[in-house]
Amino acid sequence: MKSNLWNILKKELRELFRDKKSLAMMLIIPIFIPLIVLGMSALFESQVNKDITEYNKIGFGYELSEDERQIASLMNIEVINGSEEELKQKYDNGEIDLYITKNDNKYIINNDGSDDSSYAKGLAESYFNTYKEYLQQKYLEENNINANEVLNIITVEENLIEDGNNNYFGDYIKNYAFLFIIMAITVSATYPATDTTAGEKERGTLETLLTFPIRSKDIIIGKFLGVSISSIVTGILSLVLAIISLLIAQNAFSIYEDVNIMYSASSIVFSIIVIIAYSIFISGLCISIASTSKTFKEAQSALTPLTFISFFPGMIAFMIGVTTTNVLSIIPFINFTMIFTDISAGNINILHIGLMFVSTIVYIGLILAYIIKQYKSEKVLFAK
Repeated sequence: MKSNLWNILKKELRELFRDKKSLAMMLIIPIFIPLIVLGMSALFESQVNKDITEYNKIGFGYELSEDERQIASLMNIEVINGSEEELKQKYDNGEIDLYITKNDNKYIINNDGSDDSSYAKGLAESYFNTYKEYLQQKYLEENNINANEVLNIITVEENLIEDGNNNYFGDYIKNYAFLFIIMAITVSATYPATDTTAGEKERGTLETLLTFPIRSKDIIIGKFLGVSISSIVTGILSLVLAIISLLIAQNAFSIYEDVNIMYSASSIVFSIIVIIAYSIFISGLCISIASTSKTFKEAQSALTPLTFISFFPGMIAFMIGVTTTNVLSIIPFINFTMIFTDISAGNINILHIGLMFVSTIVYIGLILAYIIKQYKSEKVLFAK
């Protein structure tokens, strides 16, 4: 029986590595991981080091005093005067970054809330805080009150506790890189799973295979292992490329200066465990769905939603900061991403990893049992 299983596995791997489309899915898709890591690093770099001249054109719908102009000059604000209508027109035309109108002592910062105007808004708010502090100090001095005792009655300092192994941008990029690794594994699993099930039905080779004295169980497990190996190769290759990309990014971008954004040795080991667990899970799921389809095209249509299902739950959990729990560790799709987020942050919880792995094995057992049952049904196998 073992020889039958081994022969089926060899057949699947031979066909997999001969098929150019399968190889493309397995080896080419991971190349996008470096593009994501380096691209997002470049984006963060440009945002953090944005030159003030890109957002300092501020319109004022009133005449500034000499004191206001001096403060604006010190803050590198390019003052542009005009009526409210004129400034609105200039803002709509992109000539200014925002404009300010005044009603008695009420100042209104007019902007559309976009990312481009948020920098200008921050600059304008800093300007008004400085101007307000100047007016307060001037008022107190005119009334013979020690301005320093009033304005600086308390002192607040920030002590930023940094973990030398972590960095906001690095953690953000590593988590998004893993989400794309998950998506790459899913895409890599869909084509061979479709070809080895619905594809063989459509070509008629499955009927020939079933004429041999081989149990359905051996056929299914052989196909499952073949697709799983393909997915694991994609996942490991994607992780390797992500690590190489992080090394390049750390040396190329100043946002990573003096911080270590690389995975630790233990993080790499446990990341590989998560990748293997997800690969065998998604491979079994893809085969179970594709095996019920009559044609290759039908199977592809049925498997397409899996790409989004594999990506979005983890992305949403990451964005809203969901914390990993024992229950979430056994929920498919979301558990892999959440546990990886903990691993990349250096928080390795053996219980959560164990629950993820055990639950994955249980799911795979149920999926394989379902597929084997499907392959024993002539109605499913040979329905036209």
